[in-house]
Amino acid sequence: MRRLLIASLLVASLLVACLLGLLPVTPALAGEADVVAAEAEQESDGTWRFRVTLRHGDEGWDHYADRWQVETPEGRVLGTRVLLHPHENEQPFTRALGGVVIPPEVEEVLIRAHDSVHADGGATLTVRLR
Repeated sequence: MRRLLIASLLVASLLVACLLGLLPVTPALAGEADVVAAEAEQESDGTWRFRVTLRHGDEGWDHYADRWQVETPEGRVLGTRVLLHPHENEQPFTRALGGVVIPPEVEEVLIRAHDSVHADGGATLTVRLR
């Protein structure tokens, strides 16, 4: 009973410290990769170029954001930007992908991030094209 009380007090103390800003709220372990910003621009050849910003607590080669995708609202993948290495010291980070062919009937796309542990997940972003 005494151990339970001590554990409860410790958890409560940590929660209060996080709420007061004394400890970081971000967990020590990396969670899912989040899309935090995205821009789209139609190029002169009619294809699209995307600049996407991701945030993920990369922990090295075992757990890092390894790609992001441009998808139709129905989930069809139109383009994939593979990320070849962890970005442990560069958060958030932005990468571009050009030459994405978007069918004329598609008015908006979904940007989805992927990481090497959780797969698809985290915050997505919808980008209106037309």
